Amino acid sequence: MQFELTVNGERRRVDEDPQTPLLWVLRDSLHLTGSKYGCGKAQCGACTVHLEGRPVRSCSVPVASVGSRRIETIEAATGSPAGPEARALTRAWVDGNVPQCGFCQSGQIMSAIALLRERPNPSDQDIDRAMSGNICRCATYSRIRAGIHTAAASLRSGAA
Repeated sequence: MQFELTVNGERRRVDEDPQTPLLWVLRDSLHLTGSKYGCGKAQCGACTVHLEGRPVRSCSVPVASVGSRRIETIEAATGSPAGPEARALTRAWVDGNVPQCGFCQSGQIMSAIALLRERPNPSDQDIDRAMSGNICRCATYSRIRAGIHTAAASLRSGAA
C-alpha cells in the first residue's frame, strides 16, 4: 500500500504493508539508519523518533497509523542546521564523555531534545521521567543526566 510521509521536512512516498513498523520504513525503505533496533517491543528506546514533536518508539508504530503527522529522526535533529537543543546536547555529550558504546544514543538524544523543548530547566525528576524507557546497556545514566543539565544551562545562558 502507498503511504506519503513527511520525514525530516520532506514528503516521502513508500510502498509498505500497513502494519510495517515505522522503524523498518525509516531504516529499510528510506535508508535513515540513525534510529536503532533494540528490542522491538518499545521498551528500550533505541528507536525513538519524534512524531509531531513527541518522542515515540518507532518499532511499535505501524506506518498506517502515522497519517499526515510529521516525523523527525536523529538525522534531522542533529544534522545541519540542528536546533539549539540538539546543538547543546551534542556539545554536552562530547564534553561529558556521555556515550560509551553509542548504540542507544540516538534514542537518548531524541528523548532529551523533546524534554528540553518542553522543560528548559528540568529537575532530576523531570529527566528521570522523560528518559525512563531509554535503556543504556553501558549504564551511563549519571553522565546522561549530567549532560542534559549541562545542555539546559547552556541553552539558558544563550551559549547554544
